Amino acid sequence: MGKSTQKKELTFEQAMMRIEQILQTLDDGQETLDESLALFEEGTGLVRFCNEKLQNAKLKIKEVVAKNESSKCEEVLS
Repeated sequence: MGKSTQKKELTFEQAMMRIEQILQTLDDGQETLDESLALFEEGTGLVRFCNEKLQNAKLKIKEVVAKNESSKCEEVLS
């Protein structure tokens, strides 16, 4: 199973928890350069994943609000 498949199966909350774990691990400074780079790469992928989730949620909220406003207008005009 590839990393992109794993990210798609993660929830936003799980991804945020993993980002926190990565930050704590990097803060400890016990990893080799290669390990740190791998963690950094994983973290940036997770941040991108979370940003996409947030953008999608924002669009969905806008759609729901727009539908709600549209139906209110229809009720007023009826």
